[in-house]
Amino acid sequence: MNKPLVSIIIPVKNGEQFLSQAITSIIKQDYEHFEILVVDGQSTDKTAEIAKSFTQVRYLYQEGNPGIANARNLGIEWAKGQLISFISHDDLWAPNKLSLQVEYLLQNPKAGYVVTLVKFFLEPGSSVPTGFRIELLDKSFPGYMPETLMARKSLFDKIGRFNPNLELLEDNDWFSRARDGKISFGVVSEVLVYKRVHTENISLCASRAGVINRELLKVARNSIKRKRGKIGEKTN
Repeated sequence: MNKPLVSIIIPVKNGEQFLSQAITSIIKQDYEHFEILVVDGQSTDKTAEIAKSFTQVRYLYQEGNPGIANARNLGIEWAKGQLISFISHDDLWAPNKLSLQVEYLLQNPKAGYVVTLVKFFLEPGSSVPTGFRIELLDKSFPGYMPETLMARKSLFDKIGRFNPNLELLEDNDWFSRARDGKISFGVVSEVLVYKRVHTENISLCASRAGVINRELLKVARNSIKRKRGKIGEKTN
């Protein structure tokens, strides 16, 4: 059976608290043909030291152009695999995440990407961040987010990479472009990603609500332009 190389990209900045757990959850995968790229967004803690302590990791330092979109794009640029996956430095994967997603894409050659179910969990000792819907801790659901995503590398050439002009919703924008492009995709109906909820979750903070609302409008407007045959905001 063909075993394509999967490039796993971890964008991180000052992630010393949880990074080793995320990397370990990758190493424990039952699918062995992968590479790990840690893209360090100019951390000032022990992130680099932790990343380099794993022999399986390729460490990339994000020189200029800060932000998570540019970090993911840098990882895509350096990736050697036919398939691309992402994990946040504070999240965890089930041991069969890669194998099930690779199997789906091999069996469905017309699909551009596949996602999985995701479940949030509260970090012990942490309080629920203001603005986070606590009921999300009680259920799982299909996660249209980079952490659940496995995509063919060629798809990023077709619809573009992540938009660096968006601060928080670059992932929302990417999935919007995939939908507008009518890209075939699948959902593995198992919880394969566990997202950690803690006080430092940037996208969960109520203080970011204004940014989120502005970017939702921007993503929606670009989608409307595409549907009208006009070109929305370009990505690299």
